[in-house]
Amino acid sequence: MPHSFVIVHGAWTGGWSWERVIGRLHAHGHRAFAPTLSGLCERRHLAGPAITLTTHIDDIVNEIEFKDLSDIVLVGHSYGGMVATGVVERVPDRIASVVFIEAFIPEDGMSFADSAPGEDFSPAMIDPPPTAPGEYLREEDRVWVDSKATPQPVGTFTEKLKVTGAYQRVPKKTFVVATSGVPFGETLDKFRADPGWTIRELPCGHDIAVDLPDELAELLMAAA
Repeated sequence: MPHSFVIVHGAWTGGWSWERVIGRLHAHGHRAFAPTLSGLCERRHLAGPAITLTTHIDDIVNEIEFKDLSDIVLVGHSYGGMVATGVVERVPDRIASVVFIEAFIPEDGMSFADSAPGEDFSPAMIDPPPTAPGEYLREEDRVWVDSKATPQPVGTFTEKLKVTGAYQRVPKKTFVVATSGVPFGETLDKFRADPGWTIRELPCGHDIAVDLPDELAELLMAAA
C-alpha cells in the first residue's frame, strides 16, 4: 500500500539533503515530499526578519493542504522537529504517523533557542555551525553538505511555540537516534518508558538521511 511522506529538514539545509531517501521511497511506490523551508538554500532569496518558526510551519501545512495529502507519515529531523510539532498542532487529523529523527521536540512555550543555552541568537541571520572530519560516514558528503548550507533567519530559532501535546495523540510515533549523533538522553528515557513510542537507532552521525539513506528509507516505511 502506498503512503504519503512529508519530510521537514533540519536547520541551515534544504529538501536537497533528503533526495537520497526520497528517491528510495518513490522507488517503492510511495509519495514523498521534502519542501525547502522559506529563507533557506534555493529559497534563500526570501530570507529576512519576517521569516519565523510560524512561517516554516505554514510552509509544511500548505504543502499538505494544497496537495490534498492525508494519512501522512510526518518526518521531522533536528530543528525540523520544532516545525513538525507545530504542524501536528494545526492539522492533527491528517497525520497517521510521526517520526522524529534526532529531533528537538519543544514543551509548551519553548523555542529552539531555549534548547541551546549559551548560543548567540542576537544576529538577524544565524550562520551554520562548522562541521569537522568524522561527523559523516563519508568525508565527501560532509564537504557536499557544507557547500550547500545557508544562514537561517533568527526568528525561526527564537519564536516560542504553543504546544498542546497533539503529537502525542498521533496513532504511530517513532523516535530515531544516531549512535554518533546529537545526544537526546532525556527524550530517549521518556519515550523508552512509553509503550506508545518506538525507538530506533542507526550507526551513523546526526545527518542520517545523508549517511544511511537505504536504512532510513526502510525505517520510514516500517513506521508507516
